[in-house]
Amino acid sequence: MDFDLAQTDALLSTTRAVRKRLDFDREVPDDVLLECLQLAVQAPTGSNQQGWRWMIIRDAEKKEALAKLYRDAGGEYLAAAADAADSGTQQGRVIDSANFLAQKLGEVPVLMIPLIVGRLTDNSANSAAGLMGSIMPAMWSFQLALRSRGLGSCLTTLHLGKEAEAAELLGIPDHMTQAGLLPVAYTLGTDFKPAKRDDVAKITYLDTYKNPIRPD
Repeated sequence: MDFDLAQTDALLSTTRAVRKRLDFDREVPDDVLLECLQLAVQAPTGSNQQGWRWMIIRDAEKKEALAKLYRDAGGEYLAAAADAADSGTQQGRVIDSANFLAQKLGEVPVLMIPLIVGRLTDNSANSAAGLMGSIMPAMWSFQLALRSRGLGSCLTTLHLGKEAEAAELLGIPDHMTQAGLLPVAYTLGTDFKPAKRDDVAKITYLDTYKNPIRPD
């Protein structure tokens, strides 16, 4: 199979965290979501357990209740950070857009909560990596599939500070772990660009952390 590398690279490099450019007014059909999820579950999971589950929230009251939990968990922090941030910097713009999303979250057409079967039994890196590593690849595949169809999203985790309350609201059983929250909508325009990132040669090491692969 020959891939179109230009298209593939564009998809991988322009799938952004979308907040301010989510279209709050355009409906997102179920069949589009299911098509993207069908691609997402091609992702690998630990021991091939395939313990992923997906919670789609459309109900206006439940979305607003989730948005309130989100703001209760960190809305004041985001608002204060946005007030203090320099809007001329990349980080300042990110904080401003995160605060914007917090205020508008209940208006997003679809909220998606990815779930994974199981709970962390200890705080070891091995346990955390095994559990989250069985859902995170599928979440990213879902976001890529959305992007290729003119939709956007962003991975948020703020509501996990109120995970128990969200579980009660949505009837999520105790043996399931919520891996985050993805607002999903069509985007206002599709002209996203690659973000400014460090030269990976400066943050990649060979054999030991003391040996950058390309020293300055």
